[in-house]
Amino acid sequence: MLELHHYPGNASLAPHILLREIGVPFTLVLVDRAVQAHKRPAYLALNPNGQIPVLRDGDLVLYEAAAICLHLADTHPGAALAPALGTRERAHFYKWLVWMTNTLQATLMHYFYPERLVDEGNADGAAQVRRLAQGRIGGLLDQLDAQFASHGQPWLLGEHHSAADAYAFMLCRWTRGFEGPASAPARLRPHLGPFLQRMLARPAVLQVLADEGLSAPWV
Repeated sequence: MLELHHYPGNASLAPHILLREIGVPFTLVLVDRAVQAHKRPAYLALNPNGQIPVLRDGDLVLYEAAAICLHLADTHPGAALAPALGTRERAHFYKWLVWMTNTLQATLMHYFYPERLVDEGNADGAAQVRRLAQGRIGGLLDQLDAQFASHGQPWLLGEHHSAADAYAFMLCRWTRGFEGPASAPARLRPHLGPFLQRMLARPAVLQVLADEGLSAPWV
């Protein structure tokens, strides 16, 4: 059985949504960040980076949320979570998933954990990193919003829902607390706001929010 090691609201959210979309049996294993369970030897044996999530699929142990999403899409083709191999649509699917994890998510990490990029105790430096990261995130959210505007369809890739939408939902959700001139939350953008509401209307998403005990506002 598939086994997802997760923590509520973390980068495990997108794979969790996909598991619900697929509809196969799986087990959730809580990795309690509140007690640093992701830094303990047992978890580091699964992911030496000490990051969440990890997926176990039989004897396969897989980390990196985007890689897990790709694996789930590839191993459950009936769920239609990715365009057909070898198509232009599949190429754009790769592009957006990689962009989200490598560019938008990475910049969000600078916003949430600015102290990782400065010397210990450098509060002013951390504050500057956070401010600059939030400004950059604003431009990236605009880019994501423009993708929806470019085709006028309900989902990131166009007419058809895909695994990329779960990933976009997760990252947009992380901006729900943004305020001030640097960047507004994703929900206030003209195309991302309606997209997030469409995601919240999907039974799989609602089930995951309930499973993880997440409370409103969700985005």
